[in-house]
Amino acid sequence: MAAIWEFAQDVGADLLAQLGMPAAIPSEPTIRRLIEAIDPVVFSMLLGAWMRIRWDRIDGQQVIAVDGKTVRRACAAGQRAPHLVSALSHGTGLVLGQVKVDSKTNEIPATRDLLGMMDLADVVVTADALHTQRDTATFITERGGDYVLTVKGNQPNLFKALAALPWNQVPGESETQKGHGRRSTRTIKAVQCPAWISFPGAQQVLQLRRTTTANGKPRVEVVYLICSKTMAAAQPSRVADWVRGHWGIEDKLHWVRDVTFDEDRCRIRTGVGAENMATLRNLAISLHRLAGASNIAAALRAVSRDVKRAVKLLLTS
Repeated sequence: MAAIWEFAQDVGADLLAQLGMPAAIPSEPTIRRLIEAIDPVVFSMLLGAWMRIRWDRIDGQQVIAVDGKTVRRACAAGQRAPHLVSALSHGTGLVLGQVKVDSKTNEIPATRDLLGMMDLADVVVTADALHTQRDTATFITERGGDYVLTVKGNQPNLFKALAALPWNQVPGESETQKGHGRRSTRTIKAVQCPAWISFPGAQQVLQLRRTTTANGKPRVEVVYLICSKTMAAAQPSRVADWVRGHWGIEDKLHWVRDVTFDEDRCRIRTGVGAENMATLRNLAISLHRLAGASNIAAALRAVSRDVKRAVKLLLTS
């Protein structure tokens, strides 16, 4: 909180007035009490709605990734650190919302709460295997959305059924990439979802095989997917792109908060301060992306060199 107060001192009353703030800069304790008292659900909901207004389409399709992250040191000894689930736009990298996981539950109901804040009509939601749940699939499709979900051991019967399909008879599409001393080949295959595979809204099932060769040693990973879009509406290569885009939430959000903002070392743990600070970090990331920044660390350094840039960013986003 001290850093926020110090930055406000540098901005000065004149520039703060352009943002509609009073001339008197609040003290550091006042800023702390405010951030620790704001309703985090309403705060995130309002900022997320603002970002969703600016959310654009990628190839005519809106796609969002949902995933969770723990703020590791934002708790006292013996307490559970807050775990936050966020929604990120694949194309723009904007953070569209965030909710805290209740200490007595897990990410699954929190994700439905998060998605419930959004208009899911004509939206594709990507999520990892934890969220391959019938209730979640029904929740998304009943609201006019679609899903791409990974199938792993937490759905053992579904996993076995998908693995037993005659994939060796199905033609695939392959793509090879080289870089950083590695060679990676992805092969995607898809078939119409058989009637005997019962999963809400499922239209196609896919096998994604990744073969990575580094130092002459190959490593093969096979992933199964289930998708509510028909093959006519989403060809296998497109679904594979959505799967790859899903993990952008690690690079574009979690990594940025961890490394650029050093979130995991933040010790704010009174009230809802940690949750609201995470929302503010999400806001900063989104604002810089709206301004065209591809490197958040460089964008933050530019703002730190000239506080007028920060004011302009807020006024023009």
